[in-house]
Amino acid sequence: MFRKGKKRHSSSSSQSSEISTKSKSVDSSLGGLSRSSTVASLDTDSTKSSGNNTSDTCFEFRVKYVGALEKLPFEMFRTLQEPLDFINYIDVAQQDGKLPFVPTEEEVILAVSKYGVKVVSVDQCDVLHRHPLYLIVRMLCYDDGLGAGKNLLALKTTDPKQQECHIWVYQCSNSDQAQTICKMLSAAFDSVLTSEKS
Repeated sequence: MFRKGKKRHSSSSSQSSEISTKSKSVDSSLGGLSRSSTVASLDTDSTKSSGNNTSDTCFEFRVKYVGALEKLPFEMFRTLQEPLDFINYIDVAQQDGKLPFVPTEEEVILAVSKYGVKVVSVDQCDVLHRHPLYLIVRMLCYDDGLGAGKNLLALKTTDPKQQECHIWVYQCSNSDQAQTICKMLSAAFDSVLTSEKS
């Protein structure tokens, strides 16, 4: 929610945080599009912990579902390690018509807890997607580049046997909402890591 070489500078962040926020000016590999993006990236391979207590708290956010790239070869997990590569891959998929540029108007509820991410209909009658925490590989957010101030939230997951990976894309109303979702997910990972160590 990646383009060629650009200027980047990291904002100051706490040592215990797994979220890194970077400002990048990036060029699309197609069409010469240039845009400035804020990327919040979650690296779930990290073993750092901020010491949050285990909690059953669930945070809910209203977002829009853009689409998914499913059943990608697991090698894509290794290929799309860097945020810019990940963003670039989504951009190319949009330009190739594999993902829409804009979501449908219907909102969904994205709920983040220590169990992972659950996406349900606004009336909460239908569970649309369920992403268990242990299958989430990376989550990041960035400006969609369409000039309306919307941010995309991209979630990369794998299957239990790690034979395939999937990319799920949601549209957030603004960068604050997108970065808050990433922070909540990071806190969920911290909480689980802390409980496992004790």
